[in-house]
Amino acid sequence: MDLHFGDSKPTDEEREAVDALLGPPESSWEGAGRSEADLRWARGGRPARDRRDQLLPGLHAINDRVGWISEGALDYLCRRLTVPPAEAYGVATFYAMFSVRPRPATVLHVCTDLACAAAGSAALCAGVEERLGPGVHMERGPCLGLCERAPAALAIRAGDPVRTAVAAPATVPDAVLAATAPDSAAPEPSAAAAVPQAGQADLILLRRVGVADPSSLDDYRANGGYTALRRAFALGPAGVIREVTDSGLVGRGGAAFPTGRKWQATASQPDRPHHLVCNADESEPGTFKDRVLLEGDPYALVEAMTVAAYATGAHRGFVYLRGEYPRAARRLRHAVDQARARGFLGEDVLGQGFAFDIEIRRGAGAYICGEETALFNSIEGHRGEPRSKPPFPVEKGLFGKPTVENNVETLVNVLPVLTMGAPAYAAIGTAKSTGPKLFCVSGSVARPGVYELPFGATLGELLRLAGVRDGLRAVLLGGAAGGFVRPDELGIPLTFEGTREAGTTLGSGVVMAFDDTVPLPRLLLRIAEFFRDESCGQCVPCRVGTVRQEEALRRIVDRTGAGAADDVALLRDVGRAMRDASICGLGQTAWNAVESAIDRLGAYR
Repeated sequence: MDLHFGDSKPTDEEREAVDALLGPPESSWEGAGRSEADLRWARGGRPARDRRDQLLPGLHAINDRVGWISEGALDYLCRRLTVPPAEAYGVATFYAMFSVRPRPATVLHVCTDLACAAAGSAALCAGVEERLGPGVHMERGPCLGLCERAPAALAIRAGDPVRTAVAAPATVPDAVLAATAPDSAAPEPSAAAAVPQAGQADLILLRRVGVADPSSLDDYRANGGYTALRRAFALGPAGVIREVTDSGLVGRGGAAFPTGRKWQATASQPDRPHHLVCNADESEPGTFKDRVLLEGDPYALVEAMTVAAYATGAHRGFVYLRGEYPRAARRLRHAVDQARARGFLGEDVLGQGFAFDIEIRRGAGAYICGEETALFNSIEGHRGEPRSKPPFPVEKGLFGKPTVENNVETLVNVLPVLTMGAPAYAAIGTAKSTGPKLFCVSGSVARPGVYELPFGATLGELLRLAGVRDGLRAVLLGGAAGGFVRPDELGIPLTFEGTREAGTTLGSGVVMAFDDTVPLPRLLLRIAEFFRDESCGQCVPCRVGTVRQEEALRRIVDRTGAGAADDVALLRDVGRAMRDASICGLGQTAWNAVESAIDRLGAYR
């Protein structure tokens, strides 16, 4: 792409897309017609710079309307926000869902990641390519978060409005229909279809999924909604933090940091304002629990964020949502709008004198943005690259202000903490891993989906619920950044401390079962390809290490024994370097699954 910004002009359609987001330009400096006043002084520069965080929504607006981002459109957006074009180009090319080269208005994303690869995505891609015409662009891509219905495809047709269709489990005709006639594609199953336990009386986090209408605020309230927020107002901010701390709730994203400590650290910062960010960018292959919660119980997140904001002194909250979740985006946007209209968000929440509102920001296909500081950069309109720590987000996070960041499952756990009380919540699970946990089970099982179990249940108990098939060869815990365990290790307790003692990780709750029909070397190669693609490239150990890891695995994909020994030794050296020297968790964990496959499963022996 030759950068001759200023020479290229936006089309009327591109200009309309940007103006619909930002409002009409006020002067020629922003792209309006030139007036006499514009020749005498420049206007709008500082306010425009303060809107740098609208860069990502602006790129989405153009991409949604046209299907790709032209030089003229990017130049116009840069004028509106006074962002240097080279920086905006760097942001636009950072995300997999955007294109700066012409392409058809319809893009069909076909998942080729672990669960879908095991379910035949290669054959699906080959069949779709034969039948698609020139009006559709097919993208082989990473996990779409539809692992319980693998193989999966997502069609996005640009326009006003943008139209989407999902085919999962996808056949070639289903995928082609979704791409060529999205309005005629079969409707998606309800969120409850992804919850084999739906309707069971003992559920806590999933109890409303399949029971309450996810579009109805009244239905949510009739099923216990907003009880927790009312108790929060009765306890006061310090009381809420004390209750969360006493419950033993830890983060459910994999790091397992105590939630109460994070909230207290943010609340005690004198710098204002404070911000709240919900990380709904679950891009770990095999993870789809947040999607199910957002599609099946979106008001729960709205209420939980309001509680968290009240406790930490935040008046502005952001949900950073995966761009590959169109139905979740629609459900959550409706829930936020309804809550605002009914007084559950806004300047005076429930008449308590507390102001709080939520903005939804869509990601655009970047696994690294699941790292909290990369997520902050993305919201602010920069490339989604991690920041060095310290300072930590509780001191300087989003927009340089104290910020508390939690994922969807962590926040939704706050509701039963307040409704049950900390002692009752802490009595669930184990002493160090308290409360219920959601597990995303996929692969070689009869009933894939999201399961809710108390911490402490064993891996075998979970797999029996899911109906593990004969010929089990390995189980991947924690997704691509996790580790493999053998079929004789199913007694591992599903707790953070139990998996650590067993030499593996629980991660975000991914459990992928693979039988003996799945070629393990090619599975490991796919994991290496994933990390090579998703590395942001900021630090050398990760940027170079992920490439070297893939190269070595590609050389030995069909070799074992002495023929692979040198490359296995190289993998170990590269893996140690990435783990010890990478800036963030992506590089630090990129070697985990390969290492566990070599050491626990005997791969390449």
